[in-house]
This record gives sequence, C-alpha cells and structure tokens, in this order.
Amino acid sequence: MNLEHDSPGILRPPSNCWRVARADRVAWLIDGAEYFTAFREAVKRARHSVLILGWDFDSRIELVKDQRPDDGLPVTLGAFLNAVTKRTRKLQMHVLEWDFAMLFAGDREWLPTYQLGWRTHNRLHFRLDDHHPLGASHHEKIVVVDDQVAFCGGLDLTRGRWDTPAHQPQDARRATPAGYPARPYHDVQMAVSGEAAAALGALARERWLRVTGEHIEPPPPPSGRDRGRRTAPADPWPPNLPPQLQDVNIAILRTRPEYQGRERVREVERGYLDAIAAARRTIYVENQYFTARSVGAALAQRLGEEHGPEVVLVLPLRTDGWLSESTMGVLREQLLEQLQAVDRYGHLRVYYPWISGLGDDCINLHAKVLIVDDELARVGSANLNNRSMGLDTECDLALEACGSGRISASIADLRNRLLAEHLDTDAAAVAAAHERTGSLIRTIDALGSARRGLHPLPMGLAPRIDPMLSDPRLIDPEQPADHDALIADLVPGQDKGHSWMAVWIPLAILAGAVALAAVWRWTPLGDRVDLETLIGIGRSVAGAELAPALAFAIFVIASMLAVPVTLLILVTVLVFGPAAGFGYALSGSLTSAAASYFIGRWSGRDLVRRLAGARIEQLDHRLKHSSVVAVIALRVIPIAPFCVVNLVVGALRVPLRNFLIGTLLGMGPGILAIALFADRVVASIRDPSAGSLLTLIAVAIAIGVGGYLLYRWLTRRARAGRRANQPS
Repeated sequence: MNLEHDSPGILRPPSNCWRVARADRVAWLIDGAEYFTAFREAVKRARHSVLILGWDFDSRIELVKDQRPDDGLPVTLGAFLNAVTKRTRKLQMHVLEWDFAMLFAGDREWLPTYQLGWRTHNRLHFRLDDHHPLGASHHEKIVVVDDQVAFCGGLDLTRGRWDTPAHQPQDARRATPAGYPARPYHDVQMAVSGEAAAALGALARERWLRVTGEHIEPPPPPSGRDRGRRTAPADPWPPNLPPQLQDVNIAILRTRPEYQGRERVREVERGYLDAIAAARRTIYVENQYFTARSVGAALAQRLGEEHGPEVVLVLPLRTDGWLSESTMGVLREQLLEQLQAVDRYGHLRVYYPWISGLGDDCINLHAKVLIVDDELARVGSANLNNRSMGLDTECDLALEACGSGRISASIADLRNRLLAEHLDTDAAAVAAAHERTGSLIRTIDALGSARRGLHPLPMGLAPRIDPMLSDPRLIDPEQPADHDALIADLVPGQDKGHSWMAVWIPLAILAGAVALAAVWRWTPLGDRVDLETLIGIGRSVAGAELAPALAFAIFVIASMLAVPVTLLILVTVLVFGPAAGFGYALSGSLTSAAASYFIGRWSGRDLVRRLAGARIEQLDHRLKHSSVVAVIALRVIPIAPFCVVNLVVGALRVPLRNFLIGTLLGMGPGILAIALFADRVVASIRDPSAGSLLTLIAVAIAIGVGGYLLYRWLTRRARAGRRANQPS
C-alpha cells in the first residue's frame, strides 16, 4: 500500500484486505455527538443516493441535542430521513438493519419495518438483513452518500450512542427516546471521500442485492462543473468537518461467513495478525470486547519477546449487562490471564476509562480501534472477539504511513486525541509526555487527573457461573453453527455417559422452588402478599361464564403481541388449576397458532419474509421434508418466537393438518409438564414439608428425563435426515 514513499506496507489485497482505494479526505470522528452532526450534514446534501447499513437503527433518536439547526429539517432521525427524501426528487434512500435476534428485542425499536418501511416516502426503502447463518449477525456500520462521502466505524444510528468526549456522569442529553438515562458512551467513526467512498458504496449495494434480490443503480459521478470544487453544493462532505488527511490510500477489510455458497472472508482477522506481527514499538487497542483467541495468541507471542512492542489495551470496566459479563466477561478474563502469564518483560498494560461521579457505573467503551506505532491506524465495526473474526459481517477501514511523515503524524495525533480524552488533558500534552518518556505506558501513568483517567483493569469482576454459559462455541463462535449439530452437542447421545440436562435443569428448578418456598414462609413477603389471595382473585375470574372464551382470546391477542407463550401457559395453569388449566392452555395455544397461521397464509411469503427475515429461510429448510416432525422440533427447540413460527409456517403453505398435529405433539407434553410442575410448586409453597418437596423432586426429574428423551429422539431424526439428504 504505497503512498509518497516506496516503503512496503502491511495491508495488501487480497491477502488481508479487500481493496485499497484513494480517499480525497479523511477524518476521524470521536464519539456520537460529532458523528451524528456530520452524518446529518452529509445526508441533507445528498442528491441521488444514501445507503445505510447497521447492526441497530432507531428512527426516534435525535441527531442534534443542543442548538437546533436553522435548515428547517427535523432533528429526529426517521423524520429527518423522510423529509430529505421528500424534498430531493431523485434521491433514493436504502436502510438495511440486522434482522436482530429476539434476545435484543427489548432494546430495539418496536416494529421497525412499520416505523420506517411503511410510514415513510416510497423512495425511502427499509429492510431487515437476514442473510447470514444461524447465530450470526450483520454487524458493520456504514453510511454512503452519493458514493462521494462515506462513514464507517463502531457507531450505529440508534439510542444510547450519542455522547460528547466529556462523558459527563449526569448528562440529560443522553436520555433514550423513552426518557431513560443512558450510560456515557465512547466510540469512533471514520469519514472518507472520493474513490474510497465509492468502494464502500459498491460494498453496500452488493449487500442489499444479496439480502433483497434488488439491484441498486450506482449514482452518477459528479458533473464536470462540480468535480474538484469541494465547496460546491454537489459535495456532501460536511462543511464543519475538517479533514485530518487528504489524498491517501484506504484499505477496506471485511469478515464474511461461509453462507449459501459464498466463500468465507477473514480479512479482519488476517489484518490484525499481520499488524501485530509488524509492530516495533507500540500496539494501542480500544475495543468493546477482548476474547478473540487468534489475536490473543499473536499478542502473547510478541509479549514473549524481550524487545517486543508495548501493548496497551483500553477496554470497558464491565461489558453491557449481567449476561454479557457472565459470558463474554469470563472469556475476557481468561484471555487476559493468559497474556499476563507470558508478559515476563512488563510490556502489557490493560486499562479502563474512569470518571469520578459515575459510582458503580462505567463508560460504555464501544470503540474498535487499532493503532500500531505511528504507522497504521484502523477503525471499524469489528470487535476483538471470535465472532467478528469469522461469523458476523464486519467492515474496517485502515491507513498506513509507508514512510510518509504527514500520515505518520496524523496517526500519532489520532492516538494522542484518544488518550487526551481518557486522561483529561489535550493532545499536545500527550504528545509532549510521549516525547519525554519514550514510552506509551509511562505517558499514561504520568497523566490523568483526580477527575478522570485510565485505571488498571481489575480482574475477578466477571461472575463465574455454569461453564456451559461461557463455552466459546455457544456465546462467541468464530464460524457458523449447524443447528442440528448444536442440538446434538447440547443433548448428549448414547455415546456419552451422562446428561447435564437430565440432572442440572431439574436441580436448578428444585433449588429455585425451595428458595421461593423459604422466602415466602420466613420473610415479610408472605405477610404482604398472600398466595391464597392471589390465586383466589385469579379463580374468581375463572368462575366467569365466558372464562374459556376469554382465555382463548387472551392467548390469540397476547401471542400476536409477542408475549412469550410459556408465560401465558403458566398463568393459565395457575389461574384455572392443573386440569382445567392444561385444557385451556393447550386449546388456547392451538387456537392462537391456527389464527396466526392463517394470517401468514393470507399475507403471503414475501410480506412474512420482510417481517420474519432469516427465520423464514431456516424454517423453510426444515419444513421441506417431514413437516410434522419439523413442527414438533420447532416447538421443542424453537429457532424463532411462537408467533413468528406460526406466521412463517402459514406463509410456506405447510398443510394445516400437519401444522396442528405437530403443534399438538410438540407442545402438549410441555404444557402437561408445566401444569404438573406448577401445581407441585404451589403445593410446596403452601406446605414446604418433606412429602411435598419429594413429590416436586420426582416431578422435576420426570420432566428432565422426558425432555432429554425427546431431545435425543429429535437429534436422531435430524441426523437421519441429514444422512438421507446427502448426495450419494
């Protein structure tokens, strides 16, 4: 990747990057306030095309928080995009958001397809990206305006991302659209123009084509009278964004999983490994995660060298949420312990950004930055975890000096700006301290203040829970998972001498029931909330003449609103008792399943595909043969929510008879188990005697064994199906 000088570069296509393209201008945008403002200024200057690819998208966020612009355009993202599309006659806007897993549904905008795809101008096109293997995600964050200006980095256009470099502990401007306070948030985006922007435009259009089957025409090049006049109206570069560099080469690095005949691409990983191997003095990293085994091994090798580079990792104090901390946090600590064990020369430091006044909270460091010496700077979407190396779609941008003094100075300035933000000083002070100490570690140790700084990351923060929940194959895989193989892995077959499911799950349920009984009997909760009163209220409702019809109606409406069907079943059993509750729950499940089945059949495959995304392809694959068994498997081992399964099965025209039989056989035993177990739990809470607890244990073990046998049967069927479908 040669520039003014003929020094060999680290990044060379196709070995560790996709393309190297020229950029007229380059700027790094630190934190969401700067990026959102620049994004808004660029998009409102669009004439032909705006392409937005993201992991998350929320049309309700405000792009500007302080002084309102005087351009007459809204500050709310969805309204702004719609207004710009309306006023610009030839403008086509395409927004592609990951068709997210239901695990994230609580943190997402409700019905995004309706909010942005159906309520907006017909030239504003919104789709959910479902074109990825099971367990993967579309994770790149790219915006391209007229193929002239592009943004790429770690920032999604969604809630919780807006913040300033001050990261004030109590800043009301960070509130979510619902008015809840958000944590301080640190991230980095990169802006490029010229050929590099056009290359990202081609990448975004290729992604849209793969997901939707629709071809997007590239925008026409700037007219002759506009070309080269950077202040002309045709130039969408934000006027208040000064470029840090001009006329440089930009490398584009990608991760693409193997999927539907497409070969895998691991340029992100290869680029990391080559950059680490080439480092001479310093490796500076900011990243949300740190669990990538290959990157850890490369760093361990360099830390074993007496004269190897300093390695500075800036990571968040905690990952986001208890579940993430209990899984990704555990993996992070394991990898850091391995690096500390080989750091015999003291070249490794691991920090987290600290600000006084946050209390138990911390900065949500979400950046994905790598800076090697003063030679290479890289910003993108890829985390330092296994899935970003091989499973998720990712895109990073990088530039390197290759002997150019001006580029080297700009790379050093980026690192100084980032450190200055964390250390409560300015870039000049960081540069002076680095010049004086000759060490990045000593520079960090010398700076900072009582209000803010980089503190050593303490170990032992992540709660240690069941080893399965921190198994990298499940929570941080680096390659697509085979659904049936994963089931076979989690449900031991005849070749294994034990089943954790048959033992662990009943014991966990039993422990929870015993704890609940103890809390109810020996704490004030039993006095304040009387169980008999609660059940009595429920049974007074059950005594109404229209109770069965009401139960069916609640099942249909609640399941359409994505209320978990298991919760509906449990409530029904508790209200109506085990016998009637079982009948009502089973009938209600079948009724609601049939209702949404017919909605899916009436809506058709295309509309349901837009709502269900990748799930329709996964379900279609499993329903082509032996649809009764497939429906049973989907009820027992769901790869999508209850309502989504019903809609998709209807859209795929699976025979209603097979659908209802599969639903009955798949859900009936589970509903019966819930009815029996709930009845025994209530009995144990009322009278936690040895007899009631032994009965509860017996029921729990029976449920566990029955579930294990059913899983094993389905696994054998899946394996037999795979063998039957293999070409001879």
